[in-house]
This record gives sequence, structure tokens and C-alpha cells, in this order.
Amino acid sequence: MNYAQIRKYDVANGPGIRTTFFLTGCDRNCPNCFNTDYMNFKYGKKWDEKAEREVISYLKLDQVEGLTVLGGEPFENPIGLLKALRNIKKEVDKPIWVYSGFVFENLANMGKSREILEEIDVLVDGEFIEELKDLRLSFRGSSNQRIIDVRKSLENNKVILLTGYK
Repeated sequence: MNYAQIRKYDVANGPGIRTTFFLTGCDRNCPNCFNTDYMNFKYGKKWDEKAEREVISYLKLDQVEGLTVLGGEPFENPIGLLKALRNIKKEVDKPIWVYSGFVFENLANMGKSREILEEIDVLVDGEFIEELKDLRLSFRGSSNQRIIDVRKSLENNKVILLTGYK
């Protein structure tokens, strides 16, 4: 698994101040993708213990409210992402958001993807669609994308949106 960048402080990809990392690799080829460099699975650096320790150190800061994982497509790195999330959660108990072009209903029925969902708190799902672009939306680019309360959705076996976001 490769990553393109780690941001110590990020205020654009979830509530409050967050630490984020961007995984590389994506076969979706969505029109008008804003991270085309990140589609290449070989782009960036190898995720290793040093990168993981860096993220954990940032997450331990009081001002950091949580972790956000973006891409590329995080769910196209299932084994590496699952291992990283489990390692991070051993040391830090803060909310985890993941952005994906895949929809919750599909991810919840796929082995490793389901396991990843069980480790996170919020999923922002769905492809960005230019025709549905809306700059007034919180933490998403187009109106088809949903901010999902993953824990409640898994418990209820249906999508439950996280409240409080336009």
C-alpha cells in the first residue's frame, strides 16, 4: 500500500482539526477526478511503520479530533488499510472517517471492505458527479455523496446518515 501524503492538520475533510492520509491507487477513473496522480498504485511512498507512527503521533495531540483517510480509493487497498486502522486504534481512540467512491451497500457485503467498515465511524460514499456539484455541502463535493454513520448503519442493516451536515 502506498500513500501520497500525510497531513498533520486538516480542516477540510471532516469536523474539527483532523489528521489525514491519502492512499494511492484507484481503478474507478471517475470523470473530473481531482486526484488523478493518486490513481496510480505505485505513486507516492510505501506505507510503513514510520508513516504509521507519524500518524499516531499526530492523532495523540489534544487539538486533533480524529483521522480521515482519502485517496485514490482507500477500499482498493483493503489488506493494508485494515492493518493500519487496527494498529492506529490500538493506541488512539478518536473518530475515523473514510472517503470512498464505492457505496456503503456494496462495501458492507464485501469481506475485507466490511471489516474496514467495522473499524471506522463515518463513511463519505459515492463518486463525485460534476453535474451534482454543490459548494454549499459540508465535507463532500456532490449531492449524491452521503455522510454515513457507519456504526448505526451496520447495527440497523441500512444506511443511517450522520446528522448535522448539509
